[in-house]
Amino acid sequence: MKLLFSGEAFAVMRVKNFRYFLFYRIFMTMASLMQSVIVGWQIYDLSHNVLWLGFIGLAEVIPQVSISLFAGHYIDLWNRRKIVNYTTLLLILASVVLLIYSLNASYFSARYGIIPIFTAIFLSGLARGILGPAQVALMGQLVPRSLYANAATWNSANWQVAAVLGPAIGGMIYGFSGIVPAYSTVVGMYSLSFFMVMFIKIGRHEVIASEEGVFTRIRSGIRFVFDTPELLGAFTLDMFAVLFGGAVAMLPVFASDILNIGPQGLGMLRACPAIGAALMAVVLMFRPPMRNTGRLLFFCVSGFGLCMIGFGLSKSFILSGILLILSGAFDNVSVVIRGTILQLFTPDYMRGRVASVNSIFIGSSNELGAFESGVTAKLMGLVTSVVFGGIMTLVVVFTTVKVNKPLRKLSLKNKI
Repeated sequence: MKLLFSGEAFAVMRVKNFRYFLFYRIFMTMASLMQSVIVGWQIYDLSHNVLWLGFIGLAEVIPQVSISLFAGHYIDLWNRRKIVNYTTLLLILASVVLLIYSLNASYFSARYGIIPIFTAIFLSGLARGILGPAQVALMGQLVPRSLYANAATWNSANWQVAAVLGPAIGGMIYGFSGIVPAYSTVVGMYSLSFFMVMFIKIGRHEVIASEEGVFTRIRSGIRFVFDTPELLGAFTLDMFAVLFGGAVAMLPVFASDILNIGPQGLGMLRACPAIGAALMAVVLMFRPPMRNTGRLLFFCVSGFGLCMIGFGLSKSFILSGILLILSGAFDNVSVVIRGTILQLFTPDYMRGRVASVNSIFIGSSNELGAFESGVTAKLMGLVTSVVFGGIMTLVVVFTTVKVNKPLRKLSLKNKI
């Protein structure tokens, strides 16, 4: 009880810039996940083809991976707040494209098919390839080293709250009011996030003078990750877990064809992992994963894989929701651990480049996982593909436990 009222769990919230950063994150995340739900249902409603749902991920990951490493180089040299602010304009532009398309969908679909939708998805992927590492690097600049774990927990909790509200609100607005009000809300949310970043006031971050060219600097960031087994292990573990455990991309099919719950139910299913993650975030605020960190990471990724297997086999809306809630709780422990490892093990002058490698490992794996889920669902069948993904997640955990001793023995308490 003493810890509960000591204020340690809320220490980072005393940092004014960090509070503005959290407001930015919650609006931006809500908008992104609302848009994801709306686009997923819209594409499936137009095509009734699970493979197109996989192509949503592919259309986003190609620009994201293509630009991420270059973005990391410039994030270490330029003003990180301005990079985040201006890149958010790309997200606003993409959502405006989707809104205009939906205002007269019959006209645009007859002339252009679904090309405008995938153009907007491409723009969103381009923006996220920059924003992913930029946000990580900016957050490390806003708080002192002693609060990195606390900041990572609050950042994750903030994301999860947005991930509960975003899909649920997006599905409800789409289901009850239609697609135009839904996309209009997305544009509004992105606009709010743009203005929140403008309130952050920071000085110039540390820049190490160097005559190295852009490709040499990019290689040095990649080399740093591969020379740090704790970073490499955490990144790789999450990458393959997300890649093979990408059942979320198939939720429109589960909602439409298996559970028969419509777009409103889809929004609720999309919110379930975030509900579990938000509940776990509250636990982690007061009991941060600082002891036996490596073993805890392996345990939670294994739990995530088992939840995906159970979800694939479930035909009950309630059971499916419970399993997704548990998967979110397990996944959030992994997110907090990985985020804390990145901040603690990476010097500030290299944080943009290392975060860009993380963005490729983790961020792109969400979209590649969506593509993998679409392809395997087409080849194996929907249920078999999800169960296969969960089994492969367990295989990845077992392999990483065997080959990465430093991560297995890691305790973050010794690194602060």
